[in-house]
Amino acid sequence: MPRCFWCTEDPLYMAYHDQEWGTPLREAQGLFELLLLEGFQAGLSWITVLRKRERYRQVLFGFDAQRVAQMSDAYIAELMLDPGIIRNRLKLEAARRNARAWLALEDPAGFLWSFVGNEPVVNHFKDRSEVPAITPQAEAMSKGLKKAGFTFVGPTICYALMQASGMVMDHTRDCDRYAQLVNAG
Repeated sequence: MPRCFWCTEDPLYMAYHDQEWGTPLREAQGLFELLLLEGFQAGLSWITVLRKRERYRQVLFGFDAQRVAQMSDAYIAELMLDPGIIRNRLKLEAARRNARAWLALEDPAGFLWSFVGNEPVVNHFKDRSEVPAITPQAEAMSKGLKKAGFTFVGPTICYALMQASGMVMDHTRDCDRYAQLVNAG
């Protein structure tokens, strides 16, 4: 099955590409998970995060924003010793801060989706050379999230979140998922 240029032969990556990436996600907890994971990914490869995703689900309470917001400094120090996650204190503290900011939003899923007019943006890119890393919508989302108290939410992270959650559909035309998602929409 032809896949997007970034998808390697790693079974975890292929499953993520085939079943999740670019599929519209409107459920708040799932969006919160992706937001935090995209922040953890900053400066690293996505496959690194995918390999640690299950451990993150364990140590971050299934991405329950209430519980992540209540993480103590001592718990974060404990997490810094866990080889199953990306041990970066700033990213762990950002997860706690972002959980608090998430909880302060009246409708976090609606807030995120508002940056694409509440409808998936379907791009029709021919190949990798056309896929951007940042868009005006991602820049606006980044500014909006920062204003709401979030960190580790630069425009590149925001665009990756938009792609992962299907706010934008960036499967390229040479990918089988492109036809599946365009025909389903």
